[in-house]
Amino acid sequence: MRQFDRYFSELMEYLPEDERLQLQLTTGATENQIQALLAVFPQCPHALINLLKDVNGTYYCKHGEHTICVLVLGSDLYEYPYYLKSIEQITDDYHVDNQDSILDRYGEFLEQIAIDERINVHVPLRERLCFSDCMNNGGTSSLYIDFTPNERGEIGQIIRYVHDPDSYEVIAPSFDVYLQQLVDGEYEFTAIYEEE
Repeated sequence: MRQFDRYFSELMEYLPEDERLQLQLTTGATENQIQALLAVFPQCPHALINLLKDVNGTYYCKHGEHTICVLVLGSDLYEYPYYLKSIEQITDDYHVDNQDSILDRYGEFLEQIAIDERINVHVPLRERLCFSDCMNNGGTSSLYIDFTPNERGEIGQIIRYVHDPDSYEVIAPSFDVYLQQLVDGEYEFTAIYEEE
């Protein structure tokens, strides 16, 4: 049986058997994969790197012969649990995404969008590390690490994007605090499995 660090080992207690079995089939990121991530996002927090060393993605990720699909993260939107993206998915997003900023994306409609005052709307979206998409394949909500906030924000703050109505909200000042919130909330997002 695989041994996980604290986050995943405690999460296992809240997951149904099928999801626990899937996580047992996962592999962690290699040093080469981590260096590839740091080449794109040199400020990537150690807490995320450690999570990826434990499990390199749960968002329809190949681990050996198995494809893993397990919701392992949450946000302030408890009805939308999230997957952890693999390093390959994170870096692919960076290389595919264009240079549009929030301002570019919404233009004259910007005032109709709820945007946290700590977020710099002029920064290209791809410069934020998207580490997670929600259960609706990212169409509804995604989570980002923000390395270029405005003067009111903090480097490394966690942004939660949600679609329709669109909004960008800072939900934690750092990735470490974000993870601790999930632990302190006793992995509340896993309640989705009880509804199935």
